[in-house]
Amino acid sequence: MPPFNAVFLDITPLDQNDLDLTSLREAFSGFEAYEHTPAEQVISRLQGAQVAIVNKVNLTAEMLAACPQLELVLVSATGLNNVDLDAAKARGIAVFNCQGYGTATVAQHTLMLLLALATRLPDYQAAVKAGHWQQAKHFCLLDFPIVELAGKTLGVLGQGELGGAVTRLAEALGMRVVVGNLPGRPPKADRLSLDALLPEVDALTLHCPLTEQTRNLIGARELALMKPGAFLINTARGGLVEEQALADALRRGHLGGAATDVLIQEPPVAGNPLLADDVPRLIVTPHSAWGSREARQRIVDQLVENTHAFRSGNALRRVA
Repeated sequence: MPPFNAVFLDITPLDQNDLDLTSLREAFSGFEAYEHTPAEQVISRLQGAQVAIVNKVNLTAEMLAACPQLELVLVSATGLNNVDLDAAKARGIAVFNCQGYGTATVAQHTLMLLLALATRLPDYQAAVKAGHWQQAKHFCLLDFPIVELAGKTLGVLGQGELGGAVTRLAEALGMRVVVGNLPGRPPKADRLSLDALLPEVDALTLHCPLTEQTRNLIGARELALMKPGAFLINTARGGLVEEQALADALRRGHLGGAATDVLIQEPPVAGNPLLADDVPRLIVTPHSAWGSREARQRIVDQLVENTHAFRSGNALRRVA
């Protein structure tokens, strides 16, 4: 049989030495994995490989052209902005991604962020660590107002698989859920326009893709339309929210709080408006919402499934 060798250019975001990679290694005649691959080493590392596996490493048109033996690109994520799909298609290189692997994990992270904001969890944790409870005159410390979510309204932008999972969890808490129409998509009669949605919700959660139509979806104007004291949660993409506008809204005290698992630049090596020390009522998690062991193992399983699909002519999760 002709060689069918694979190179995983950046395996570390996927495997923390806690996954079973046996089936992935056995899917190829040769398998090599690197923790990370700088752009200048992509071409050299892919020489002799028929399959490139990437998480966030970029595969440009120039890189693909310099690797004429490539037949298949496997993306160990859903997002595809790091692969030049037009160039891949022009060169006859198939591209597959992974889908739906982290629905339960991201949904529970979203709900965790909402609950942490509503219960003022970070503030109460900090108060106990600072000794305030130990010095209290009563058995309890209630310095920070707690919001009961039952009966409140949650707005959802992006009612796909993830948005639907969050909706079910929120409804289990007794919340009312309303869904908004997204720019660039045909409006649906049972969904509200963004301008109608924002003043109505007590919390807004984002689960839509980042496109030219949704970039900066929530900016200063949209934040001003939200109820005073409302919460904003973003576990989708950093570019959906204008970061400086959000930092300013929190400083003014207009929002009750915000939580984000994503930033425009990741990692935020050059700083970020949302990481300033004086931004209040903000929770930032390091793009970890998707990262349970169970979700990451599903990605491995899907990489194997996609490999077998390619070799058998099946279009399962094929995107180019």
